[in-house]
Amino acid sequence: MPQRRLLLQLVSLVLLLSSASGCHFIYPGRDPGGPIPMVPEEIPRELCKTTLPDYIIEPPDVLSIEAISLLPKEPYHLRALDVVSIVATGSPEVAAISGQYNIQPNGTIQLPFGEIVSDDVDRNPLRVVGRTVDEVQQTIAAILDKYYIASQVSVSIAELAAQQQIIGEHLVAPDGKVNLGTYGRVRLVGMTIEEARAALEAHLSEFLEDPQIALDVLGYNSKVYYVVTQGAGLGDRVVILPAKGNETVLDAIGQVQGLESNSSTRMWVARPGKNNCDGDQLLPVDWLAVTQRGDASTNYQLLPGDRLFVSEDKLVALDTKLGKMIAPFERIAGFIALGTSTTQSLTFFNRGGGGFGNAVIVP
Repeated sequence: MPQRRLLLQLVSLVLLLSSASGCHFIYPGRDPGGPIPMVPEEIPRELCKTTLPDYIIEPPDVLSIEAISLLPKEPYHLRALDVVSIVATGSPEVAAISGQYNIQPNGTIQLPFGEIVSDDVDRNPLRVVGRTVDEVQQTIAAILDKYYIASQVSVSIAELAAQQQIIGEHLVAPDGKVNLGTYGRVRLVGMTIEEARAALEAHLSEFLEDPQIALDVLGYNSKVYYVVTQGAGLGDRVVILPAKGNETVLDAIGQVQGLESNSSTRMWVARPGKNNCDGDQLLPVDWLAVTQRGDASTNYQLLPGDRLFVSEDKLVALDTKLGKMIAPFERIAGFIALGTSTTQSLTFFNRGGGGFGNAVIVP
């Protein structure tokens, strides 16, 4: 009974402190009435959406580059892993070496001369790296002229190895640049897709002849919005979702698997930036009207940078706060009760009451 009375007194003290401190003791730094709504007249909603402005490239977007025309400036010296197209005309045997051939990492190509030539030296791999197309063409023609009359050889570049460093997916680095391998790095942050394409073509024109590329955004990673769920005293939860230009409040709640047990239906959209009232845009959402009546007036379209804030359930938050305040006193009372019980037990055994010899067993 004394322990129970002590615990009741501790609980009464905590409740007294809570009521004396006011609401700010339970909700420090928070306005119990919620934010002051500041809704502009023209705001995109579910049935009246707007299109986003031109996309601005920022880290960590992923860009896709495709080649339309990437021709080297003359004179171009062949490199390893380039692909050359060789067409020989004359006898049927000469025509057998026509096709596309990869330049090996050692700088050579292996032409299928077969029985066309008899000299083992001419059958060895032909070293072409560092040479121009005309030089390779003259070399092959000189070999065939030893065995055939009026043979003709045409050599052209089928594919540049360096193109593989341009074509494909490119991540915009934290410094706002994309890496083009041997062609260097180009800064694209803050540009639209059209401006970035022009910047890439201008940079590549230093190495290539009138380059033309197609540029698109493969991963829209830099534009996001946030769903902030108040944790009722157990810590807020923030979910980052990509902004695809068509999401509404209802879509965002669906993306986070609905409302939690400690959440209320009180929520609003906090949009950064100044409005006409010289304050951030705060758009209150009538959750029951949106979900139960299909009212789209507060089902706002979410824009990049928006914060959808879901308020906590006040009763759950109060229970959590009281639990945090009462828990230390419960532990103290538990230690006191345990100590008192242990002391009584030791005293009982020291007085000789701990034996079983004098105990009366009742059947």
